[in-house]
Amino acid sequence: MERRTLVSFVLILLLTAVAVYGVVSQQHPAWLTNLLFWQPEATRNLDFQLGLDLQGGLQVLMVADLPAGQTLDSQAMETARRIVEKRVNALGLTEPVVQIQGAERIVVEIPGIENPAQAVDTIRETALLEFVEPPANVTLEMIYALESAQIPISTTYGMTEEAIQAQSAMTDSMLFKTVMTGADLANAFVTRESQTSQPVVAIEFQSEAADFFAEYTSTHLGKNLCIVLDKQIISCPRIDSAIPSGQATIQGNFNYESASQLAVQLQYGALPIPLKIESYKAIGPSLGAISVEKSVRAGIVGLVVVFLFMLIYYRLNGLAADLALGLYVLLNLLLYKLIPVTLTLPGIAGFLLSVGMAVDANILVFERMKEELRHGRSLARAAEAGFSRAWTSVRDSNLATLLTCLILFIFGNAFAASLVKGFAITLALGTLINLFTAIVVTRTLIRVAFGSLGDWIQQHLWVLGL
Repeated sequence: MERRTLVSFVLILLLTAVAVYGVVSQQHPAWLTNLLFWQPEATRNLDFQLGLDLQGGLQVLMVADLPAGQTLDSQAMETARRIVEKRVNALGLTEPVVQIQGAERIVVEIPGIENPAQAVDTIRETALLEFVEPPANVTLEMIYALESAQIPISTTYGMTEEAIQAQSAMTDSMLFKTVMTGADLANAFVTRESQTSQPVVAIEFQSEAADFFAEYTSTHLGKNLCIVLDKQIISCPRIDSAIPSGQATIQGNFNYESASQLAVQLQYGALPIPLKIESYKAIGPSLGAISVEKSVRAGIVGLVVVFLFMLIYYRLNGLAADLALGLYVLLNLLLYKLIPVTLTLPGIAGFLLSVGMAVDANILVFERMKEELRHGRSLARAAEAGFSRAWTSVRDSNLATLLTCLILFIFGNAFAASLVKGFAITLALGTLINLFTAIVVTRTLIRVAFGSLGDWIQQHLWVLGL
């Protein structure tokens, strides 16, 4: 057996062990889930994410709340739908369905939601962030008292110059001058404070606002600049040095969920029209438990039939294909957990379809191998010829499938058809993994078998289906 084949075989065994652990094990250590940096911190796990049709979730119905006499613009409704969808997606919620119903309603369906109140608040509310300059007659003690008591303050945001001058002339007024607002933000995200590891909201200003912020901080050294959210003071830090980078952090009594909610509201801004929650309710799986059970059972039966067909018809080669197919299933399920991919019934259908295509690649190889053996080729040459000459057909068929998946994903995304997107994603993932398992894994297993039992197999070609 060649050294290269042995190394490939050992690596395949290690990959199989990792896939089995990731798919079968239900208890994963925190250090492992923390490696999933691409997933939202609050929802990092190695659990399967089920769609609304499989596990149910939360349905929120919102209606436009316009003043009397004001007309509703259809474009404004579409913009509001997209903002709501972005807010829900940014919370790490899986495969939400956000669509317009009628002329003035938006329906949001979220699978597997654990905190309905947080989701509803994030969808509905818009955080008004202001950087304000306290008046000269207000001491820090007064500011801290307002902050601890969470008493709303008056700011100059949205006021005309005449109104500002009139209110400033009042001796008992407490008017905070608005320096900048959240409209100047380019980005907002959750991070952790370096010393205490407490969640904070990091913000980045747009280029022009960053220049203004740098100039303002450089000319107001030693003074306090208060951070105000929805007219309530969060903190009032002192400007010790100029901030030329256009980056700052909002610190407060946050946990990760509240900080994430604030970051989402700041990042995606105000809704173009006011929306009010008309109703929200928990909904069960749209397919029902019996339908899901039957679908899973049908998938398992289909897999067993494919395994038996390959084993009976192609025998030793079929055994190698079955082992590669088993690894194929494990790798698909592992990627569904790692990415994560939200599993819906169309997504499961895409996965099962890709299983049939994986077998199709092996059939092309094995039939070509049989032709080479009938022409008197040795086992080693027949095996290599089978894989090399069938590769072009395998490559072209898989490329056509990937292009189809891309088209389905683009149209599913354009028309907010999440079920179509789920089908396209699982089929594309299965197709890519198929190129690895049907070619690399199956070839390695056959090389190991032929290298170990080559003489015996050459004299008993019936084990290859001849």
